[in-house]
Amino acid sequence: MGKIEIGEVFTISDENNDEQEVEVLASMTFEDVEYVAVSFVEDLKQKSDEDIDVFFLKVDTEGDFAAIESDDEFEKVSSKFDEMMDEEDAAEEN
Repeated sequence: MGKIEIGEVFTISDENNDEQEVEVLASMTFEDVEYVAVSFVEDLKQKSDEDIDVFFLKVDTEGDFAAIESDDEFEKVSSKFDEMMDEEDAAEEN
């Protein structure tokens, strides 16, 4: 798989093997690991910005999505995505 692009839609399976489509909202590399922020396509179609659930996945060496295993890693990635989104919002305002 090549570079993951914002707006791409992928099908993922949850722990019950139920398939869901997710759309990539943002991507970043942090500590030499690629991460993506995604949301369910169905939620994006139906809800306002405040109601959208966003979650983070890491991209493994084959380009497949993998869950973030530790709370510490999740907190760091979540914080970095927040910083990145704040910077983009500030740039759009200027």
